[in-house]
Order: sequence, then C-alpha cells, then structure tokens
Amino acid sequence: MNQPSKDPLHGITLEQLLKELVTEFGWSGLARRVPVRCFMFEPSITSSLRFLRKTPWARTKVEEIYANWKRSA
Repeated sequence: MNQPSKDPLHGITLEQLLKELVTEFGWSGLARRVPVRCFMFEPSITSSLRFLRKTPWARTKVEEIYANWKRSA
C-alpha cells in the first residue's frame, strides 16, 4: 500500500536536480533566479555542488525552483 511520494525532491540527488535545472533553464537562467557567482562566472556542476552544499540558503532556493518547476510540468 505504498503510495509514491508527492514531494518532487524525494529520491533525487542534488547533482541530478542541478543537471536537470541546467538542461531546462541553462546557467544564465539559473543565475537570473539565484544570482550567485558559481552560476554566473565559469559555471560547472562541480563548483556549483560544492557551493550549494556549503550554503543552505542557496540550496533551499535551488530546491524550491526545482520543486515549483516539477509541480508545474
């Protein structure tokens, strides 16, 4: 009787989430939504993951963008 989770973040890693957002919005689109250096200047998955893991407010913002995008899709 297990029902699938309605939480779009359930079972997804931060790396998967970030890759999907970059594919959908591009680095410039992410930089407009969350204006941080790792998205604006020489962006990469590695540097962005490092920053997001150390910066709770930025990670929360990125997770909110992902969840809203998945809910509206």
